[in-house]
Amino acid sequence: MPTLSLDETASCACGAVSLRIEGLVRSMLVCSCLDCRKSTGTGHSAVVLMSTDSVAVSGKTKGHTRQAASGSEITRYFCPQCGTPLFARTARAPLLALVPAGLFDRPDWFSPSQAIFSRTHLDWDTLDETLPHYDTYRDNGGF
Repeated sequence: MPTLSLDETASCACGAVSLRIEGLVRSMLVCSCLDCRKSTGTGHSAVVLMSTDSVAVSGKTKGHTRQAASGSEITRYFCPQCGTPLFARTARAPLLALVPAGLFDRPDWFSPSQAIFSRTHLDWDTLDETLPHYDTYRDNGGF
């Protein structure tokens, strides 16, 4: 993946919470695990991985922690007023923030390099066939 540095802002649907994203993108991916499907209400999530120090949050958020398909705990943060998903953090990669690409007004720069948790991908959810697909994570265990 070519190096991409973001300088973007995003906000929830009601505007009570905003994110300032500034820094290098670690990875861009789609995930079809059950947890991501439940959190998005569709067949997969589209995620931008950023260092936690590249994401500044303004406004009050609420988090919900559960065990993810990887076996690690994941905390998903959302706006307590409108429910918009804002970002997630996982114990598996505590220095990364998982930011939904759809949170940005114009994420034309989003270009996933992989599809993870393809073992639970739904046939009706069409993904780019040229993306590398992994049953869980990439073979080396990373994002």
